[in-house]
Amino acid sequence: MTTSNVTQAGTRDGKRFFLISAIAMVLVIFAGFSLQLAMGRSSFQAPPLVHAHAIVFMGWVVIFLLQNLLIATGQVRLHRPLGWIAAAWLVPMLVLGCLVTVNMIREADVPFFFRPLHFLVFDPVSLIAFIALTIAAIALRRATPWHQRLHYCAMAILMGPALGRLLPMPLLIPWGWEATFVATLVFPLIGVLADLMRNGRVHPAWIWGIGAMFAMFAAVEAITYTPVGTALYDAVAAGSPGAAVDPLAFPPFPGPPPGAAPVP
Repeated sequence: MTTSNVTQAGTRDGKRFFLISAIAMVLVIFAGFSLQLAMGRSSFQAPPLVHAHAIVFMGWVVIFLLQNLLIATGQVRLHRPLGWIAAAWLVPMLVLGCLVTVNMIREADVPFFFRPLHFLVFDPVSLIAFIALTIAAIALRRATPWHQRLHYCAMAILMGPALGRLLPMPLLIPWGWEATFVATLVFPLIGVLADLMRNGRVHPAWIWGIGAMFAMFAAVEAITYTPVGTALYDAVAAGSPGAAVDPLAFPPFPGPPPGAAPVP
């Protein structure tokens, strides 16, 4: 086989890998949020802000899958303009993501398996890391191997909430956030393994992408357990029910509703 044929075969294999991976990511996200709904842990009675957040973030999931489908089928003409729509899509994602987090802190409505201060930090920092990697991928759109892999790592970060809904979070206290982070590394590590099997080497984009994920993790831990995190929490929760909550204490386990009959 000539060098040209090897390159073309590798390119086809790469497109197939990223398409299959995108489909797998979408299925995991769908499974996580569907389970949440089926178990009665969420409902359509959520406030409008939560619905807007869900629509925008699920919109990104659809865009991500479409972009991979377009590349896999050679529809570059459609892939490019959709890419600029995706870039603009990052703005409402950042705004709504931060607003929902702040609202949950102020309402003292943080999931009981997260420390409130930790939740306040890791939600927006994870979102910022996702956006930073996505912007880097867009900037390197002409360098396809970098573009694909950085987008892939960014999407892995965004999978955190869905993976958290599939993990036994109550059993993982006090390491729920850390366990979720480890779970998000699975897809990039599969990408590294695929590179080794296909090309015999690891593309440096994986090093940068996974490195950015670890930098995000370190930033979250550093901010949470320093006076910076405490000051941030105090500023966000001031004048709200969240101000009465110990920012580093886990909320109480949910119990039966008031007035409910005891279980025999």
